[in-house]
Amino acid sequence: MAGRDRVVHLLRQLERAACRCPAHSNTFHQGVRAAPCTVRKTDYAFEMASSNIRYGEGVSKEIGMDLQNLGAKNVCVMTDRNLSQLSPMKAVLESLVKNGVKYKVYDNVRVEPTDSSFKDAISFAKNHAFDAFVAVGGGSVIDTCKAANLYACHPDADFLDFVNAPIGKGKPLIGAVKPLIAVPTTAGTGSETTGVAIFDYEPLKAKTGIASRAIRPTLGIVDPTHTLSMPERVAANSGFDVLCHALESYTALPYDQRSPCPTNPINRPAYQGSNPISDVWSRQALHVVAKYMKRSVRDPEDLEARSSMHLASVFAGIGFGNAGVHLCHGMSYPIAGNVKTHSAKGYNVEHPLVPHGLSVVLTSPAVFNFTALMCPERHLEAAEILGADIRQVKREDAGAVLADTLRQILFDLHVEDGLGAVGYTKDDIPALVKGTIPQERVTKLSPRAHTVEDLSRLFEASMKLY
Repeated sequence: MAGRDRVVHLLRQLERAACRCPAHSNTFHQGVRAAPCTVRKTDYAFEMASSNIRYGEGVSKEIGMDLQNLGAKNVCVMTDRNLSQLSPMKAVLESLVKNGVKYKVYDNVRVEPTDSSFKDAISFAKNHAFDAFVAVGGGSVIDTCKAANLYACHPDADFLDFVNAPIGKGKPLIGAVKPLIAVPTTAGTGSETTGVAIFDYEPLKAKTGIASRAIRPTLGIVDPTHTLSMPERVAANSGFDVLCHALESYTALPYDQRSPCPTNPINRPAYQGSNPISDVWSRQALHVVAKYMKRSVRDPEDLEARSSMHLASVFAGIGFGNAGVHLCHGMSYPIAGNVKTHSAKGYNVEHPLVPHGLSVVLTSPAVFNFTALMCPERHLEAAEILGADIRQVKREDAGAVLADTLRQILFDLHVEDGLGAVGYTKDDIPALVKGTIPQERVTKLSPRAHTVEDLSRLFEASMKLY
């Protein structure tokens, strides 16, 4: 009985500590049983899924042994052309050679992949009958490797079969894929923890993706020494992705307000809405970002800062990989997909590019000013973690305070002054809104409902930041 009393006491404490705002209330409400999905419209449960993670300086040297332990005989190693000549890739290949693992390298991954670049990688994978995959790089590499693994294991599938609706068919994935070990070299996407692969769908000039727990990596090898190769702007933009992953997942619509309620658990989406477990990871990621992000950008040799941001990327990845993201990411996809001539500093690519993290963070002040109405407490808490003094702040000012806090971070890290600075004008807003509408998988997790007119106003407010 003592143990039972202790559990009841803790649950009551959690109930009292839960957020009281409209979007996050009654997280631990007692005395109300969840109705089955045959009678309720919203979900009543959430799942927690993540890749296995191994962290440590120099831990990449173990990857050859991991592949041996998996019984791998023919391994596909994916990277991009820049990384193919750098130390992270050399460390991985040395481990494979030392442990007698046969491999082939695919180094044609595109930074910010497209359906065409995915298909090229898929073709390579199908032609070589690999029994395991290794991805060495940032989110672009890891996502491309996930897709190559998926379609090589389902050779008869149409490319759009597993792509998220409404652009694709959104079929649930049934059946196994091959083992995939991800070795992230940026502190940003958290792709080593998630079952999501994002790409530009060129026919519609919009980003979409594949989302299934089945494609998440078997193992993430998080070696902080690899982040020392990140240029300053790559570190900044990767960090902004961590920041927005944490903020969006922490402020997302709660899981028990998300609809529809799945009639079969296989249909429960990877992005489920905020929940008590994802909150822990997202909140901790914010604390790390607040302490270490500026240091990691300003000093590439600061191993403590870069190591900490690498872990923050994992924390935020586990958080958003289960809770989801919302408006910043949904609006970022057409920003990246409709890029005109912008040349991204620090990225050795031949095509115009608005890096993912930058495309996400440029709208963040406007977005969180908009969403704060539904959960001012969480927005104020986030602002305080990021350095704002909220002692005299009223609940109704939560959005403005968080927006100002974000603007100051962006200004301090020399971020472009809004969408106008990366080539967009007010005339582009209809196209940007049009590209956001298909992103319902994430935008529906906004804690505040929104209209087309709301999206237009958010894009307009993001044209200039300072």
